[in-house]
Amino acid sequence: MALQDVLGFQDTPAYPRWNAPASLCLAVEESGLGPGGGAGGAGACPLRLSAPAPGPPAPPRPAPFPLAHGTTTLGFVFGGGVVAAADTRSSCGGLVACPAAHKIIPVHSHLVGTTSGTGADCLLWKRALARECRLYELRHRRRLTVAGAAKLLALLLHPFKGTEVCVAATLCGWDGGGAAGAGGQEVTGVQEGGSGGAVTGVQEGGSGGHRPGSGPDLWYVYSDGSRLRGTLFSVGSGSPYALSVLDGGYRWGMGVAEACALARKAVYHATHRDAYSGNCVDLYHITASGWSRRDREDLKEEYYRERERREREERERREERERGERR
Repeated sequence: MALQDVLGFQDTPAYPRWNAPASLCLAVEESGLGPGGGAGGAGACPLRLSAPAPGPPAPPRPAPFPLAHGTTTLGFVFGGGVVAAADTRSSCGGLVACPAAHKIIPVHSHLVGTTSGTGADCLLWKRALARECRLYELRHRRRLTVAGAAKLLALLLHPFKGTEVCVAATLCGWDGGGAAGAGGQEVTGVQEGGSGGAVTGVQEGGSGGHRPGSGPDLWYVYSDGSRLRGTLFSVGSGSPYALSVLDGGYRWGMGVAEACALARKAVYHATHRDAYSGNCVDLYHITASGWSRRDREDLKEEYYRERERREREERERREERERGERR
């Protein structure tokens, strides 16, 4: 049984089937649908609504406390694909609203997006982008490129410029290669090794570029409709600290293990200095076969590893100094 039958909606030439307004279910004296729309005209349309005049808009109600928020997200392109990493702490002022938030959202099989800003806005617009990308794939039998997805998201956000909508997204993806219907996969473990609200770290060009329309790609999109293309982005309140690590260890010819270790180290150093970032780190790797998600890792373990490494280096320096004094 259809919903309109359950609710008792009437079928009329003006409002057929499911589009019938609920006011047609009311009595004439309750709905104001008398002849002439309540005006009493004999030959007037019986479906005219006598809607009240709109009143003045309600004044905006201020928040009980400032809703400051922060995060640490990053993404960079290297020879083995694209790496995206983010912390998992969702903050609201001085309150940790959620210690296990997901700040990297898959859009389709070869595209993920890091989110920075208001959590609800980021999730809403990433879902809208995923829907439009899926519709494009069904219509054209091919995936929308990363540049096309960035332009589409910018066009969706531009009408809300100047409002309280706050979305700062980094789109990390791969154009061309792989089957269009391939889904993302989950990979366990991150190998060790290798060196290792504002947007920082935009680096255009770089060595080892790819052919237009093929290979890894990275875009930054903001809620005012602006978009930037680059090879390295770090977004959020912890981005200056993460960028200091990325600038020292980033190079195009890194291996996958080295790139993942560098991204994890950058997020760790940002969370160590930024109170709005912390808890765990999520890491995604995007290649021609799609995105793969590494196991979520607690940054507390990274802290102990970093402390052991510093103690070991300090002990080696002390032993080297003692050997030099004996000579």
